[in-house]
Parts: sequence; C-alpha cells; structure tokens
Amino acid sequence: MTDTLAAAAPKNSIVPEGKTLADWVESRTARYETRKLDWNALKFQADYDPKYKRAQMRYVGTGATGVSADSNTVPAEHFTFSTMVLPAGCEGPLHLHDDVEEVFFILKGNKVKLMFECDGEYCETYVRERDLVSVPAGIYRGLVNEGIEEALMIVCLGTNVPETPTYPPDHPLSKIKRAKN
Repeated sequence: MTDTLAAAAPKNSIVPEGKTLADWVESRTARYETRKLDWNALKFQADYDPKYKRAQMRYVGTGATGVSADSNTVPAEHFTFSTMVLPAGCEGPLHLHDDVEEVFFILKGNKVKLMFECDGEYCETYVRERDLVSVPAGIYRGLVNEGIEEALMIVCLGTNVPETPTYPPDHPLSKIKRAKN
C-alpha cells in the first residue's frame, strides 16, 4: 500500500492495538501440523462403552464436547469448527443441542448413518464423502460409522461456546456425571 493510501485509510479497529496485521492473522490461523487428536474429549462416553470412542481435533473454539479451554485454537466468536475421527463401527449417541445449529460435513467415509429424533418421530439417513447435513437446535442427532474404515467429519456449531449436549432420559449416558476439562 502506498504511503498516501495508508494515510487516507481509516484505522481498522478489528486488529488489536499493538499488533501488526500479520501477527493478528497468525493468531487466527490453526495449522494442521499444530493440531492434536483429542481422544479424551468424549472419554466419558468411551469409558462407558468402547463403541463411543472418537477423537476431536479443534480449530475454532472448543465445540460442545465439554472441553472448556484449548489455547491451541482460534478463538470462537460466532461458531466452532473441529474435525472428528470416527473409527469403523463407532457410535455417537443421540444427543440434543438446545442452543445451536450443528453441521456435519463428511470429508472421508462412505457409510456414516445419521439418526434424528424429534417429537416422537425418528428417521435415519446415510451420508458419504462431501455430503453435509445441518441440524437445527432442538432435534436429537447421533451417528454410527457403519463403514469398515475410519471416517473423518467436520463439525461446526453456530455459537462461540455451545452448551454441553444432553442425552435422551432413557439413554445410559444421561445418568453419567461429567468431570470438567
């Protein structure tokens, strides 16, 4: 940018005082090589039954797995973004977010079954690579990787700190007390 343009441009209040644009952009960049698979984010489920074992890799915010803080993520403002590793045969139990829309996008995997329940009605659908499902707040959602290989899914939640989801009252996980992470 020329000196004339720089002088004429209004100060952008988005970049924090004392930070360069490059520093600020870097603070909002989550590189794959610095991410770690967190097999403990949903460990309480896997401890109950190994079929629930899955891993989260966080990029923006901490999602709704109950992890309260992760300094290795881009701060969430309006949504969270993570990937979820779904081992063959794993299950994500039906759960409910009262406060947020949740989006699932399948990056890898060809036989992921998604289940939904609302007002006593139940349905299932299968999603494959590059398929997306958006689930509004107030609808139970769950999944099973029925494939023989690991699947990889993007999970986006439309708020900066989603509430921890709840489970149907008759599901065994609804009775488990969770430790704060």
